[in-house]
Amino acid sequence: MASDTFPAVAGSAPAQYHHGDLPNVLRQAAADLLAERGVAGFSLREVARRAGVSHAAPAHHFGDARGLLTAVAVEAFQYLTRASEAASSGIADPVEALARLARAYVTVSVEHPGHCAIAFRSDAVAVDDPAYHEWGQRAFGVLLSAIERLGRDRAPDLDVEMAAALCWATVQGLTTIHAPLEAMADRQDRTVPPIGDLAEDFTRLLVTGLVGPE
Repeated sequence: MASDTFPAVAGSAPAQYHHGDLPNVLRQAAADLLAERGVAGFSLREVARRAGVSHAAPAHHFGDARGLLTAVAVEAFQYLTRASEAASSGIADPVEALARLARAYVTVSVEHPGHCAIAFRSDAVAVDDPAYHEWGQRAFGVLLSAIERLGRDRAPDLDVEMAAALCWATVQGLTTIHAPLEAMADRQDRTVPPIGDLAEDFTRLLVTGLVGPE
């Protein structure tokens, strides 16, 4: 599926839309709903209401709820791929490139919470969808390339795919626990570093564990 099938959208879905924009509006309305209510509170009827269209409109464009949720997940991976490519472009040091990738990842999770809430929900999206597979692999591929560079520079025997999976899982976990950590810290009159700073710190610790100190 072509990449321009899911163009980036910013802001909340408007009640009125220009001709040809309805799929875009429906995806954004779905992402906003996911950010507010999660997958459990998702419904095509509510998406249609927010987009200001008939109840049948989402099904007409996406088939069913799984189809629309898959489209939002594809868009999540597009955001992540583009942010990751931009963050690591031109960075010669592989450790610094990995740290920048980690910060880009959590930045996407903060800026697009609804999209990221559905990206890995294999129970709710069509994981065999070609676009879902393509963009998921592209997003992972940016990280994989950075790990490959690290291995060439510092650890020729490094299991690149395992190391990439570890880095991805760590930063994804941070997106889940950061808000609860902040809440606990507030109750104890403490502060938690910003999520982007933690993402970089966690990544540098992982690199030390994977290949040893420089």
